[in-house]
Amino acid sequence: MTTPEPFARSVIVLVRPENPENVGLAARAMKNTGFSELRLAGIRRLVPGAGKTAVHAEEILEKARFFETIEEATADLQFIAAATAKRRKIGTAVEINEAVELIGRLSATARVGLLFGNERTGLTAAELRRANLIFTIPQAVRQPSYNLGAAVLLTLYALFQAAGKAGRIETRAPLPRAEQDAVIGLILAKLDAQGFLHRTNRDHVTAWVHDFFGRQAMSERDRGFLLALFDKRGRDRQAPPPGDFSGKKEI
Repeated sequence: MTTPEPFARSVIVLVRPENPENVGLAARAMKNTGFSELRLAGIRRLVPGAGKTAVHAEEILEKARFFETIEEATADLQFIAAATAKRRKIGTAVEINEAVELIGRLSATARVGLLFGNERTGLTAAELRRANLIFTIPQAVRQPSYNLGAAVLLTLYALFQAAGKAGRIETRAPLPRAEQDAVIGLILAKLDAQGFLHRTNRDHVTAWVHDFFGRQAMSERDRGFLLALFDKRGRDRQAPPPGDFSGKKEI
């Protein structure tokens, strides 16, 4: 069975992995399921040990790319799905089957990143802001999390199994993640300039804006609309902020 688009083009990104054997297991899982591009963020090289578990997948390790930061590792990717074992205060996590379905509905040209965190700490809240989608893998309640290599295998196998089953919905290709983040930064800057952000709500609103707009798989058309909308709000100072995020009320 061959893994077709949009799954085989997905990029696997491991953030600050500590155990080289887990990296090797991730590479082996990629080989087993038809994925080929591995990126490693926060480490500069692989120490001996990864090759021992990357059975028949040594070429994936040899071609792996290293990045100083998660931002650099994901800048060119257009849709990022991040795995987590933790429920966050802000952000809605879906189970892996739903994540696979959503990925399968992306534009055929979209570059997808699958993000996995450090073995001990997982992905931080700031790192999860890089994601358009956060997903969990169901497990027995007494076990806090999957081993990194196992989490990669389960995720890629779910994508592999779904190959050819996902319905194709022609959507606009998302912007590269770096450009999505730039739009979010401009929105926050406009809110700050309007006095919408203040000491008591800054962290909460910043997280909310990242969570809401960062999950949208923002297209070029979306960017144009959002920037026009917030530019209009910037000129119309008399319009009150929406919802409960008024600068007059602590949240």
